[in-house]
This record gives sequence, C-alpha cells and structure tokens, in this order.
Amino acid sequence: MPSKKEILDLQFIDARSKLLDLAAFLDRVERHPGPDDYRFTALKNAIPILLSEKPERARAVLEALSDHSSDPIPKAAYQGAFGAPLPP
Repeated sequence: MPSKKEILDLQFIDARSKLLDLAAFLDRVERHPGPDDYRFTALKNAIPILLSEKPERARAVLEALSDHSSDPIPKAAYQGAFGAPLPP
C-alpha cells in the first residue's frame, strides 16, 4: 500500500490543476450578470463536502449532484443529463 507521501508525489499536481480549474470556472460564472443557475448552486453546495474530514467524499459529492427523484417525468425536454438535481 502506498504512503500518503507517495500518493501526493504522484497525484498532487493533477489535483492542484483540477482545483485551479474549478476556481477559474467559479470566477468566470460570477463575473457575468444574471441569477445563479441551479447547477452553479449545486456545485457551490458540494464544495463544503470536499473540505470535510468524512470518508467517501467522492460518493457524497456525486450524491449531492444526483437527482434522487423516483417519479418518472412524462417526457424529457431533451436526451441527456443535467449534471445536477433540478430545483423542485
């Protein structure tokens, strides 16, 4: 099993890059006029999960960004996913 240092040596730069990409994305969205979209709100609401010390943060973020409704809709607006739960 690798040590924390070995994992950091191998993956820190990649994780750092992803974090900077997310920060730049948040800055870009906030620079433009208009109300927050539910997807932007969902991303911001998932950030505290990353900062928590709880195990399985990846699962918790995925669940926070997933639609947990079980009732089917009559017809989809288009084929594809929204990437965040739609507001009620």
